[in-house]
Amino acid sequence: MHSLDSSSSPIIFALLLSLFLALSHSLTLQSDIEALQSLKLSVDPNMIPPSSYLTTWDFSADPCETSGSKFLGILCSFPSGNSTSRITTLELDSVGYDGFLPPRIGTLTALTSLDLSGNRFRGPVPDSIKNLNRLTRISLSGNFFTGGIWTWIYRLKKLERINLSGNQLSGRIPARISKLGRLTHLSLSNNEFSQRIPNLYALENLQILELDSNMLTGSLPNLPSRLATLSLSHNKLTGHITSLVNLEHLVSVDLSDNLFSGPLNRGVLALPRLTHLNVSFNHFTKMEVNNYFGSGSRLQTLAAQRNRLQGHLPVKLVNLERLTVINLANNQFTGAIPMGYGQRLGRPWRSLFLDHNYLSDVFRRSSAVPWPRSEAASQIIA
Repeated sequence: MHSLDSSSSPIIFALLLSLFLALSHSLTLQSDIEALQSLKLSVDPNMIPPSSYLTTWDFSADPCETSGSKFLGILCSFPSGNSTSRITTLELDSVGYDGFLPPRIGTLTALTSLDLSGNRFRGPVPDSIKNLNRLTRISLSGNFFTGGIWTWIYRLKKLERINLSGNQLSGRIPARISKLGRLTHLSLSNNEFSQRIPNLYALENLQILELDSNMLTGSLPNLPSRLATLSLSHNKLTGHITSLVNLEHLVSVDLSDNLFSGPLNRGVLALPRLTHLNVSFNHFTKMEVNNYFGSGSRLQTLAAQRNRLQGHLPVKLVNLERLTVINLANNQFTGAIPMGYGQRLGRPWRSLFLDHNYLSDVFRRSSAVPWPRSEAASQIIA
C-alpha cells in the first residue's frame, strides 16, 4: 500500500474542505422549507392529483439540492458565499389545488415570482405577502380569493406584472397602486371591484390594463401614456372617451358593455397604432371619421353595435385600408348604404353588419363587384 505524499495532503484537505463548505452552505434556508411545508399542508390532500407538482415535494430531501424530478415548480438561488440557498420562484401547476394560502408564504422573502393561477385557493390573501419585497411577478388568477387589494401593495416596488383576475376580490382599487412605477401589466378582470378607477397616469411603464367584468363606476381616469392594451368591458363606466386621443400607443381597446355616451371621437379612430376597437353596448350617439386619414390607419376591427348612433353611415370608413370587420348593427343609422361599402366587401372587408338600423336603400350590385358568399354579406340589408 502506497502512502500519500506529504506534499499532496494540503491539496486534498483543501478539496475536502471546499466540498464540505459547498454542501453545508448550499442547503435551503430552514424558514423557506417550512413555508413550503405549510403551503402543501394547506391544500386538501384529496385534491392533489398523482402527477402534479405537489406530489414531487418530498421533504426527506432538500428542496434546492434535488434533481429536476423533485420539488417541481421551485427555483433556487445558489450563493457562492457562506449563505444558504433561497427559493426565488414558486410556480404551481394549474390542476385545481383546493386550499388556503398560509401566512408563512410571507417568509419566502427571496421570491421574485409567485404563480398559483388556475387552482381553487380561497379566503383572503395573507398580509404577510407584503414581506415579499423582491417580487417582480405575482399571478393568483383563476382562484377563489376574497377580500380587497391590499393597501400596502405599494411596498412591493419591484412588481412588474400583477394578475389577480378571475377571483372574488371586491372593494375599491387603491390609489396607491399608482406608486408601482415598474408595473407593465395589471390585470384585475373578472372580480367584484366597485367605485371609481383611480388615476393611473403615474404608471409610466404600464402597457396592459385589464379591468373588465367588474362593477366599476365613474368616468375614465387619467391613464398612462404608454398603454397599448385597455380592457374595461362589462362595467358601469360613464362619460365621454375623448381623453383616449392622447394615448398614441394604444393597439387594442375594449370598452364594450358600459354606459359611455357622446361622440365616438374621430381622434380615437385615428389613433396611429390602434388595430382593434370595441365600443359595443354603450350609449354613443355619433361616429366621427376623419376625411384625411386612411393609408396611415392600422384599424382592422371596429365593433360598435347596440349603441344610439344616428345620422348617415360614415362614408369615409372605406378609406381605412386595413379594416376587415365592421359591426354597426342595432343603432339608429338612416339613409342609403354608401356605394363604397359594396366595393369593399371581400376586398378587404370580410364582415359587415348593418342590421337593425333604419336604412332606406341598399346600394346596387355591380358586375365588377361580386357578392361574397358569407353570412356577413347577408347582414347588410336593414
